[in-house]
Amino acid sequence: MATNMDLNEFHWLLAIVQSIDVGVVVLDRDYRVEVWNSFMENRSGRRPEDALQKSFFSLFPEVEERWFRHKVESVVTLGTPAFTIWEQRPYLVRFKNYQPITGQEDFMYQNTTILPLQATNSQIEHVCLIIYDVTDVAVNKHQLESANNQLKHLSRTDRLTGLNNRGHWEEELKREYSRHLRYGNTAALVIFDIDHFKKVNDTYGHQAGDRVIQTVADVVRHEIRDTDIAGRYGGEEFVILLPDSGLEKARLFAERLRVAIEEQRVSHDGHVIPFTISLGIAEMTPDCTDHKQLIERADHALYNSKRNGRNQVSVHGS
Repeated sequence: MATNMDLNEFHWLLAIVQSIDVGVVVLDRDYRVEVWNSFMENRSGRRPEDALQKSFFSLFPEVEERWFRHKVESVVTLGTPAFTIWEQRPYLVRFKNYQPITGQEDFMYQNTTILPLQATNSQIEHVCLIIYDVTDVAVNKHQLESANNQLKHLSRTDRLTGLNNRGHWEEELKREYSRHLRYGNTAALVIFDIDHFKKVNDTYGHQAGDRVIQTVADVVRHEIRDTDIAGRYGGEEFVILLPDSGLEKARLFAERLRVAIEEQRVSHDGHVIPFTISLGIAEMTPDCTDHKQLIERADHALYNSKRNGRNQVSVHGS
């Protein structure tokens, strides 16, 4: 009677192993396959008779053998399960992803469990590898992260120019001022605006004015370094924070930017619109009481450029 029960339980277990929607592989101590369920057959395209008694590494050459052996040997030695998750290792064995909803991923993301299987003599002579398809979870997380990154980008970006908005660049300026106080780092701030911009709007219309602003922003993007912070102050006024730059470097940069923008032309409704900019520069120095004072100094230098005829660079204190 007990034997019949054992056989029944064995058949039930086999039926369960074959029907569950996870991969089940049993390996002996030489890493040969002894159990290969229908999940593995369907995902790999290999029938059980083609997989049984074969080396796991010959069936899946993409598996990092040294790492996997170390993982399994730890399971055998300690007698406790081991796990891998897709965030650390996207997959153990490379299966194609056939799910239509998540079809943008070309492989199946996987979590895995390695279980020690104790024989009747209390020795661990086999391990069971369980493979879970977590592609939906991974894709959903990636999509959420992408959406959050887009929202973060939108929250700090000026919509018209694509440069940093005032809130974001001012936070960066505060951070740079804190670095200056702590480490003595030098930095310079350039403020500039488009000369006679109201006349552009009045003569050619606001769409033309927007085109001019966008063109200026494009030139700024081209001229700045990766470490520089460029933003829109408001209207036709812009700022550029130049970390680790003194007055001379800032002056050379500002003059190069002034010339580059002077060479631009915007075409609108059959009209060719020339434009120039006036710039002011201030350096972050120990006598600055806060980041706002740096803005005021650069703004004052900008005022001098405009008062002296526009289309020029002025430096605070000179």
